[in-house]
Amino acid sequence: MRRGFILSGIFVLLLLLAVSSVWAEPQHKASGKASLSGIILGPDDKPVPHAAVTYQSSGGNAPHAIHADAHGRFTIANLRGDNYEIRASAHGVFSEWEKNVNVRPGQQKTITLRLIYAREMPKSEIPVKKKQ
Repeated sequence: MRRGFILSGIFVLLLLLAVSSVWAEPQHKASGKASLSGIILGPDDKPVPHAAVTYQSSGGNAPHAIHADAHGRFTIANLRGDNYEIRASAHGVFSEWEKNVNVRPGQQKTITLRLIYAREMPKSEIPVKKKQ
């Protein structure tokens, strides 16, 4: 009889452990890591394959760069909760800096970056000598 109670207790304990693991938070939330994903669209509103994506925390810490896939999609995983600045570029065309993109721990955020043509070419920082 005593053996029956012990086996029943072990069975109930295992059942409770199994149920609690099913109801547990997803792994990315438990670790507190966030992710930022999205798509890069060109001036023609079509996805831009293999575009570069530059991002950093809003304080300017830890700048990084990744590339989009063949369909213009990207994912930045294992981010800490913070505000980020993010920008895309391809073939000499850039997006605006998306500033203060707030990513909270455990969050999966999606963003669309649009490449735009500059209104005017930036001036050269190197002085040009005039021919005499």
